[in-house]
Amino acid sequence: MNSGLVDYLDSVKARDPAARSRWEILLYPGVLALGLHRVAHWLYSGNLYFLARLINHISRFLTAIDIHPGAKIGRNFFIDHGFTVVGESAEIGDNVTIYQNVTLGGTNPTSGEPGKRHPTILDNVIIGSGAQVLGPITVGIRARIGANAVVTKDVPEGATMIGTPARSTLVEADQSSGSFLPYGTPCNEACDPAVQRMESLKAEVEQLRRRLEEISHEQTEWERGFRAEPGERERGGA
Repeated sequence: MNSGLVDYLDSVKARDPAARSRWEILLYPGVLALGLHRVAHWLYSGNLYFLARLINHISRFLTAIDIHPGAKIGRNFFIDHGFTVVGESAEIGDNVTIYQNVTLGGTNPTSGEPGKRHPTILDNVIIGSGAQVLGPITVGIRARIGANAVVTKDVPEGATMIGTPARSTLVEADQSSGSFLPYGTPCNEACDPAVQRMESLKAEVEQLRRRLEEISHEQTEWERGFRAEPGERERGGA
């Protein structure tokens, strides 16, 4: 094996604890799909669209992964399991990990940048299973997209997104993981939707409490002034 392939297989092994050897990783559908995409993209770049599509269809038949030949993909891209779709104008950076049933989908080109209908995924992003990332948006470096999240707006660098529509959690990527975070979502209470909602309600209650205190203080000051007025009038009349 050449050094580039060895480095790639080692990067996959570092992200998948089930892998026992490089030879085993060569059988992964995501690895095969990426290899065939490299060929299809080379043909696509040379305007050999039919041959590029032919390779794409063979790859989809063998792996259940559909990567459009026009998609641009960086180094060490890993799709763990299949049933993933990557659209034509999608751009994927280095060391990106995607789990099963993910769609990097497009929108109407009139609603975004002309010719750019699909997302741009920057380096070291992890996208959990079932997530849908739609439109010409940008997912920032080291961002995490949780399982089944639906993302339609830009994701800040280092954010962890969950829910439908996706929203940022209280935990940043640097705090929630070491070198790698499987499935893009930390398994702790900080990212539990119920806990998130409870924290949000607590913040709202605290805001209401402070506002009631302000109103009570204003009312007290007004009552003091109202009581003082008759005495001031009597002194003025004398």
